[in-house]
This record gives sequence, structure tokens and C-alpha cells, in this order.
Amino acid sequence: MARAQVLHLDPDHLRGRLLERAVEVLRAGGVIAYPTDTIYGLGCDITSKKAIERVRHIKGRDAKKPMSFVCADLTNVSHYAQVSNYAYRILKRFLPGPYTFVLPATREAPRILQGRQQTVGLRIPDHPVPMELVRLLGNPILSTSANRSGQEVITRPQDLEADLGGEVDLILECGELPVLGSSVISLVGDRPQILREGLGDLSYFREDG
Repeated sequence: MARAQVLHLDPDHLRGRLLERAVEVLRAGGVIAYPTDTIYGLGCDITSKKAIERVRHIKGRDAKKPMSFVCADLTNVSHYAQVSNYAYRILKRFLPGPYTFVLPATREAPRILQGRQQTVGLRIPDHPVPMELVRLLGNPILSTSANRSGQEVITRPQDLEADLGGEVDLILECGELPVLGSSVISLVGDRPQILREGLGDLSYFREDG
């Protein structure tokens, strides 16, 4: 496979032409690496089962482990997840932000991305690149860390190109990012549960948990 094309982005001055190129790749069933408000992620259109399987192959990820995806807004979230009143209040308070929220899946959620308990992990990152990609594509995009399973997360563009440049179709490079992934919070029960500690203030969830 040819080396990935690398596009350098300034998040404060996004160029539509570059993002349109990324969306073309996504629509064609391609896989991209892109920045978020936490670490670099691997993404594809969640309607492409073949692309999702390819991401799993790149990562060496167990097919039984679910992967999250980026939604455009809370209305979009409710299309793929069952959102209780208490869950909605939490989502409205903490999103956009460096959190992944696990919720019961609706019938619209791709089965391949659901956990064993028919749940989905959803993100609305506080970063213009993934949000603009979702808007232009018209579908959510996969959100999983851009690294091989079991290895360190990638936060530097040069490492991204060295490790994954021969595996993905396009890299959206946006400088060095934080060293932690998102915090993962389950909203499946009647109280939040911290599943993974990452970026973001977790004091609210500890008090309520």
C-alpha cells in the first residue's frame, strides 16, 4: 500500500478544500488519522463495515471490543443511543469535551460497533476538525485511538506518520496533542460509572457514583 497523504491543518483557520479531501476518502470507504481534543484517532464512515474491519486490522484489535464514534450534536446522539433524562442533563453539561459516554444502543446503531450489552460509546470532541468532518460527511465517524492495540497512544505527528503512514489513506496533522485519551463514562444505569480515567474533570462523576 502507498504511503498516506499528509495534510497539515491549522485548527484556528481550517481550509475547506483540505477537509473536503478527507471527506472524499471517508465516502470512498477509506481510513484516516485525525486530531481530537485528546489524542489522534483512526476514523472511517460508520456506515462502512469494510472500513471498520480495516481499522480493527490496523490496530490488531479484538473484534469483541467495541469502538466509539463521533456524533455531530445531542440530536445525533439520540439517533444512535437511548438517552434518559438524567443522561441528557449530563451530556448537555459535559459535551463537547474530552469524554466518551456509553449508552444503550438504538436500532440505528451499527451492530458491529456495539458492546456485548448492546451499548455504544459516543463522543462530541471539543475540536473543530472531527466536528467539521462529521458535518460535511453527514454521518458519524469512528473514534478509536491511532495506535496498535497494547501500545502507547500517538500524540506526535511524526510518530503517526512513521507508525501508520503505510496503513491509512490520509493523515490530518494538527501538531502535538495531549498525552491522555478521553475519560469513558457509562450512563447505562441510573448513576454514572467511570470506566476509564483520562482527560476531563471527573469530580462530578465521583461524587455521584
